Amino acid sequence: MVLLPTSLVGSYPQPDWLIDREKLAGRFPPRVRVNELWRVAPEWLDQAQDDATLLAIRDQERAGLDILTDGEMRRESYSNRFATALEGVDMDNHGTALDRSGHPNPVPRVTGKIKRRHSVQVRDVKFLRANTDRQIKITVPGPFTMSQQAQNDFYESESDMALDYAAAVNEEIKDLFEAGADYVQIDEPYMQARPEKARDYGLDALNAALEGVTGKTAVHICFGYAAIIHERPEGYSFLPELSGCCVNQVSIETAQSNLDTSVLENLRGKTVILGVIDLSTHEVETPDTVANRIRRALPHVDADKIIVAPDCGMKYLPRDVAFGKMKAMADGAALVRAEL
Repeated sequence: MVLLPTSLVGSYPQPDWLIDREKLAGRFPPRVRVNELWRVAPEWLDQAQDDATLLAIRDQERAGLDILTDGEMRRESYSNRFATALEGVDMDNHGTALDRSGHPNPVPRVTGKIKRRHSVQVRDVKFLRANTDRQIKITVPGPFTMSQQAQNDFYESESDMALDYAAAVNEEIKDLFEAGADYVQIDEPYMQARPEKARDYGLDALNAALEGVTGKTAVHICFGYAAIIHERPEGYSFLPELSGCCVNQVSIETAQSNLDTSVLENLRGKTVILGVIDLSTHEVETPDTVANRIRRALPHVDADKIIVAPDCGMKYLPRDVAFGKMKAMADGAALVRAEL
């Protein structure tokens, strides 16, 4: 692996022929299944999602990325595909929970013990592995975040529910590494949104999700999709706590928030997936802008402990903008790599 390797956080824009992007952008991220977002008939959907995944792979290769994802082409949101595939969820009668923006959103209603019925994303990894010779990463929703995106009508406590979500995630992660993943990333944005609960039981759930896992793992902590959550705080409400977690890599935002990168001193020893692409604007950064954002972190993180990435998922950007930003990211990383 080269110095300062580049990667997406997870998602890449889905083609307009695959999903109704206007409807997708006009609502909060789905927590339950929203089949009407897909433009392709059910009998052709798997094939269409495969084709879209191939486009996402080739775009990442053309842009020069080192670690590839599947672009999350098969998902309506980062979390709902996995969360709604679990046992213990009533799919006919949804619940309601407040999103991180404070608005109510339909969510899975938990009416029984959460268990994984079967692998959810193993085929995704195998398809990605078969279609690129570069290193690959797959993402899964985190147990704490899923516990916050559900209505609990079964467990005595949210912490008990989160631990059962963790057991399901743990089984999935092990299967994903066996299927050929080089990296597995756990998405835990609600650790930032609800830090008190995260400190209370979220870290325990995250560690439980990683128990016995031997592959390279990451956790993504973010401020929410820029297309939906417009304001960014000046710093993280939950970050130093991850220093003692058994995860290998921590994914953070620095671009839109202009984060004070000295906070990264708290993560010494971890690899930092450094967000250097601002997703709140359609303006494509120059490679020099990206390079300067990388340089800001170098006093606080060793260069061989940095993976260069966008702030968050690129799902809501126009495809041409996303590709331009991705290419600028790879070119900016190359500038700093040459200096080092």
